[in-house]
Amino acid sequence: MLKKGIITLGLAISCLLPLAHAEDTTTETATAESVVLHVDINNDSAEKLADLLDGVGLVRAEAIVAYRDEFGPFIAPEDLMNVQGIGPATLEKNRDRIQVGMTD
Repeated sequence: MLKKGIITLGLAISCLLPLAHAEDTTTETATAESVVLHVDINNDSAEKLADLLDGVGLVRAEAIVAYRDEFGPFIAPEDLMNVQGIGPATLEKNRDRIQVGMTD
């Protein structure tokens, strides 16, 4: 009887171990997914804009920099839509990443 109880206990523990590991993995994944990198549309380089903005390549990022050089700093993230090729979809995909920093 004691032998049967030990075997049952061993089986129960072996079934619970994978569940404990799965919880740890989920927590790590959720933490990793919550990291958001920000980009300052008034001060960052075209290379950084291209790297961090989804759907914006180097050519479009250079257009953002050229626009701010010509017209001055952006006041709000929505001002990016004044740049040729940046529309509402691109703005919404990147809204959480965009910061509008102060300029000198």
